[in-house]
Amino acid sequence: MKLLIEEESIPLLPSLVHLVGINGALFMQQVHFRSLISKNVRDGHRWIYKTYDDWTKEFTFWSSNTIRRIIYDLEKKGYLISAHHHNRMKIDNTKWYRIDYTRLPESTFEHGQVTCSEAPSAPGEVKQVHVADLGKPITKELKESLKIKNKDQVEMNLDVAHSVIQYLNDQTGKQFKITSTTTKKFIAGRVKEGYTQEDFMKVIDLKVSQWMNHAEFNRFLRPSTLFSATNFENYINELAVVQKPKKRLLALPVLDFNKGDEHV
Repeated sequence: MKLLIEEESIPLLPSLVHLVGINGALFMQQVHFRSLISKNVRDGHRWIYKTYDDWTKEFTFWSSNTIRRIIYDLEKKGYLISAHHHNRMKIDNTKWYRIDYTRLPESTFEHGQVTCSEAPSAPGEVKQVHVADLGKPITKELKESLKIKNKDQVEMNLDVAHSVIQYLNDQTGKQFKITSTTTKKFIAGRVKEGYTQEDFMKVIDLKVSQWMNHAEFNRFLRPSTLFSATNFENYINELAVVQKPKKRLLALPVLDFNKGDEHV
């Protein structure tokens, strides 16, 4: 079974991924590629314009809401510039986009990148790459690959969520529903942060032991409290303290000063 593809791959520089995340890097790379072939020049810059529906056709493995969040995050950080004023009609709300290359470190475009079809550079060798040489379209093969990977991740999250909520219901006698969008979001968020199903169950056990028999706190035995980002991290740290083995103190010898010296 082949583990490496032998087709042209999309170059994503690690420095860009570290800067804006994998989703942001994929989006910016595609905006960059589209900008290179765009004929829409305004204010001395090349722009592209797309609706959110257009973007979902380009990134079929992302929902419209995900794309909105990615765009908003890149705009907020200043890496992506968007505008409406280039539209001919005022009622047209289609957004225009371009990358603010001045916000990106020079290393993002200067260091060479190695793909499956390239031979690695010699140690210490730095390959100069022009911005115009970096653009590669997202291929159909990559879209399908990411779609499958994303589907597998979703199914894994659902399996964890189902087991965790069932366990919570069994321990508390409550009836929380796995179909709750909010509940699934909380659990998926913690799984994405690296927590395991066992971590969820340990937190449930800890809080059930503390709150189950207290009417004031029993109502907090719920997914929104237990699995929120801040609370869950605090509970995990609390577990570390609770489970930390206590140091055993050595017993000091008891001295009896009432006894005199014994002589042979």
